[in-house]
Amino acid sequence: MSIPATSPAPVRPLPAGPDLRAEGLRLAYDDRVVVRDLDLLVPPGRVTAIVGANACGKSTLLRALARLLAPRAGAVRLDGRAVHRIPTRELARQLGILPQAPVAPEGLTVVDLVTRGRSPHQTWWRQWSGADEQAVRGALAATGLTELADRPVDELSGGQRQRAWIAMAVAQETPVLLLDEPTTYLDLAHQIDVLDLVTDLNRRENRTVVMVLHDLNHACRYADHVIAMKDGSVVAEGPPADVVTAGTVEHVFGLRCQVTTDPVSGTPLVIPVGRHHEAAAGR
Repeated sequence: MSIPATSPAPVRPLPAGPDLRAEGLRLAYDDRVVVRDLDLLVPPGRVTAIVGANACGKSTLLRALARLLAPRAGAVRLDGRAVHRIPTRELARQLGILPQAPVAPEGLTVVDLVTRGRSPHQTWWRQWSGADEQAVRGALAATGLTELADRPVDELSGGQRQRAWIAMAVAQETPVLLLDEPTTYLDLAHQIDVLDLVTDLNRRENRTVVMVLHDLNHACRYADHVIAMKDGSVVAEGPPADVVTAGTVEHVFGLRCQVTTDPVSGTPLVIPVGRHHEAAAGR
């Protein structure tokens, strides 16, 4: 598909985000319980980062929020409605998810991938329209991909590919965007590029963003709200300065550290203390 080369359409700001929460959530794979008795309220219109050690339940929780995993007990609710009772197409107009390391079909162009974000808005009586075209152009412009629209996704760099997938989510025009480790496999410059883009989407369009991150310093810089998980439970949540402390990091990750102030962002900066640096750290 080719989008006419007209002036890029601005991405439309979205209304205030819906109420997304989990109540008494228990999640399991077969007989292995991964998340247990979890209550959670996602701050609307803010960026939330979920952090924790490997296998603590971060990605499992995100999948449940997106209705990709049915709970064994409890519920995920969107504006008071259990998500598993919301029709699929309707839910896809409210929640967008970008999984870890997605792969596009061979030869699929950027614009064709982004166009797929409009699928939830299509019905047999409502086919492709000017509004859809505007949404795609706006998503390409917002992610800096207009000049790459006709390039195959599999020919892009890692950072460009991730931007293309985010552009698809932007075109979907959901008020809530769920991102599972969006910086995985990217070098540092592309990690910052993607996180800056996510921040732009939140600030310009009022999107509620929930993302799983491994880098605590990135979480502190880019999130308004941090959720720290351990063994399938939330052990701390709130503003980064309240959550990311030396005590919490040691409890959650089993890692000694010093926490100081980032001289650039003013947010907490975690400095790990490994075995070979304990003497220098005064431990």
